[in-house]
Amino acid sequence: MPEVVLADYQEARDVANSSPRTAAAVLRLAVQKLCVELGESGKNINDDIKSLVKKGLSVEIQQALDIIRVVGNNAVHPGELQPDDVADAAFSLFELTTQIVEERVAKPKKLKALFDRLSQGARDAISKRDVVGWNKALTSQEACR
Repeated sequence: MPEVVLADYQEARDVANSSPRTAAAVLRLAVQKLCVELGESGKNINDDIKSLVKKGLSVEIQQALDIIRVVGNNAVHPGELQPDDVADAAFSLFELTTQIVEERVAKPKKLKALFDRLSQGARDAISKRDVVGWNKALTSQEACR
């Protein structure tokens, strides 16, 4: 988990039992910071999620992000959620945050580390294969026009 996100995650964990509303709001903030780590602006979490979806974000991760966004927002607005609803939802937000980080940060880093362990010759051959394959696909598309 990126350090900037981890700090908020731990803060939310520390207050979750005494204030689930606070935990939900802080986890929402953590997710907004995570969006920045994923290359988004961080100015508007809804716009950041929309941008990530356009870039191929899976539906499952989009839904997890939106659950945290909505519950975190509603936790701090009067009348949006009842205290018991927030308490029930807040603990699920920790699991969702962990899943998002695993899918969007940890797994890609692990895969990149494994790929980087391949010999330079193997990586060059893969790159060449992909460029040749991409060029063939473009040529095929142009022939269809």
